Amino acid sequence: MGKIIAIANQKGGVGKTTTSVNLAASLGVLEKKVLLIDADPQANASSGLGIDVESVEIGTYQILEHSHTPKEAIVQCSAINVDVIPSHIDLVAIEIELVDKENREYMLKKALESVKDDYDYIIIDCAPSLGLLTLNALTAADSVIIPIQCEYFALEGLGKLLNTIKSIQKIHNPDLDIEGLLLTMFDSRLRLSNQVVEEVQKHFNDMVFETIIQRNVKLSEAPSFGESIINYDATSKGATNYLHLAQEVIKKNSK
Repeated sequence: MGKIIAIANQKGGVGKTTTSVNLAASLGVLEKKVLLIDADPQANASSGLGIDVESVEIGTYQILEHSHTPKEAIVQCSAINVDVIPSHIDLVAIEIELVDKENREYMLKKALESVKDDYDYIIIDCAPSLGLLTLNALTAADSVIIPIQCEYFALEGLGKLLNTIKSIQKIHNPDLDIEGLLLTMFDSRLRLSNQVVEEVQKHFNDMVFETIIQRNVKLSEAPSFGESIINYDATSKGATNYLHLAQEVIKKNSK
């Protein structure tokens, strides 16, 4: 049975999509079968793997409203062993449309039951908010990875997200675990980056991944070519970081 991991943080620009795309691609290279679900209306995870989002007819929107099955929404992408359920700007409307629905928080969980056994890992790229889309992702997930940027306001909003996770555990998903906090955009030359790492590791200890994602130009360039960092430049620092993260995730889940 596949493990469902949501990549979430209501703060924008912390590396959620970069992590979703490159963790999925790295797990794929390590011979795991992966489904990446783009649950962000900006659809950056979809375009970042070479999918033309303008031509998407069936995607996350349709599986959330249960008009199509996940299998009907799956498209091939540029990453090996990775399938994608793409997003589209239409997904913006889903929060309004689900508001009156019964069990609206469980729409994604219910939809994924039919494909959970087909994959080793299902990665959900969440929108930068704590709205109904993210709530659906966290209710469907077995665990959550929280990317934290190595910058001044790194911990701002983290308390709010952890409280949201606690309330989801209490009300909707008692089995939801924190897979780990992932430090991203680390620049070893900056004292501030090093201070953030120390502070996060001191406060959260074992909850923090050993892997730290360093600032890397290639990581920023890869999405514009519709490729993961593994395809774009397998020798780059970014590729090495995400392969280490994938190995850490696999090791953690093989215990």
